[in-house]
Parts: sequence; structure tokens; C-alpha cells
Amino acid sequence: MPTRTMTGAETRRLPLADAGVQVRADEGAGGERFRGYAAKFNSRTAIGNPLRWGFYEEIADGAYTKTLTEGDARFLVDHDSYYVVSRVSAGSLLLAEDARGLAVDSGLDTELSYVRDLKANVKNRNITGMSFGFYVIKDEWNTELIEVEGADPVEVDVRIIREVRLIEVSAVTFPAYTDTEAEVKAVARALDHRGDLAALEARAAFRPELLDLVHIDREPGESTRGAQTPAEPAVSTQPTGLPLDVRMKALAARYGLPA
Repeated sequence: MPTRTMTGAETRRLPLADAGVQVRADEGAGGERFRGYAAKFNSRTAIGNPLRWGFYEEIADGAYTKTLTEGDARFLVDHDSYYVVSRVSAGSLLLAEDARGLAVDSGLDTELSYVRDLKANVKNRNITGMSFGFYVIKDEWNTELIEVEGADPVEVDVRIIREVRLIEVSAVTFPAYTDTEAEVKAVARALDHRGDLAALEARAAFRPELLDLVHIDREPGESTRGAQTPAEPAVSTQPTGLPLDVRMKALAARYGLPA
């Protein structure tokens, strides 16, 4: 089986229409509170291009149950640890799972200038969504056939996240990936956790840069093409731990050159 040398933290974002961000009066203690959703359950999201080098992803009900009882998440602005709005252990941040997803309920200390900025940005709709940073503890990958107009059905991967370790939730100014580089990095993080060389190779045919971002080692002699292919002898590898022939074939496929 392949081994993984690094699995990094991931982030996912939710647009304003789904996040339901609002600042409301706190009737019990005075002042105001920030409320919204950092994630929704069972809502399919495209990570990268699912038809070629990405996948679809869903967060299952209960994915946060364990981490909410054990963790000490923070509420930040744009994932910046300098701008800490509230914290679970301080009693100023309440996180909970409900039927919709991960609900955020935060106190707002206006002695902090950036909290006053946050309130104004929510009011003026400059804050356009929410996000959360996490490590995946348990996930599963399935394949589905997707109908494509004017073409044969395409087999795509669907990742279902079953359990996460929550690091932080954030109010964000960009509710989705704004460039391809960010999408590629998001796909790479997920592939790191998956640890499947064949899945990486298939995607690298369209995005060779994934080979430099994903850190998967293989056992000597292990095939990268699935259990149906006879094992190949060990070959020299690049610093990423991937065989040179895999990298060359991916580049050839990307640029239409003979393998």
C-alpha cells in the first residue's frame, strides 16, 4: 500500500447565500452577535474540474461531532490568526451541528478595531461568505457516471468527508476559489490524504503540477496503475517520491506528445 509523507490542512468555503451571515442583537446580554454557517451537510461541491482533474465533495452529517467535543476552534477573519474574533475555550464562540450544517454563533467584542470592521463589512456585504480550516480524519471515495451533453458519460470521483478535526472558522471576503492555482492546491491536499497513486496519475495527465504538490511514496516495485497491472521494478524517482516514467507520461499526455 502507498504511504503518505504529508497531509496538510484543507479549507472549504461557503458563499453568502448559503452561509446566512448576519449580525444580530444579543437579547440576553446586550451587544451583538455574529451568526452563520461555515459548512452545509450533504451539499455537493465541485473541487477543481471533476470531469478531468478534480472531484465532487460532500460533508456527511456528524462530521464535526467528535471535534466539537474535543477541540478549541477559533473564529477568524480571512483565516488570519492575527484577527481572532472569538474562541471556544474563552466562551465567546459557540459551534454546533444542526440539520443544515456547522452553525457559528460568536460574540463580538467591539473593543477590537477589526471586530468593528467585521461588523461594518457584513453590513456593507463586503464579507461574502464563510469558510473553515480542517484536517480530514475519515473520508471515502466513490465513483459515479455523469451524463455529459454531446459526449459519452464520464466517470467522476465523489469524496464524502465523514470526520474532520476542526481548526478554525472564518468570515471571508472571497467565498470561492478565485483562481486555478488555488483549485489545484485544494485538489492536491485531498489527493495527499487519499494516498492513491493511480488517482494522482489520472489527474496529472491534465494537471502535471499536481505531481509537485502531492507527496505520496510507493513501495519498491508497486504499480501506479492499479491492482490489475503487474508490478513494475523499482525505478529512480524525483524528490516527490513519484517515478520518473509517471511524470514523463503525464507531461506527454498534457501536451499531446508521444509517450
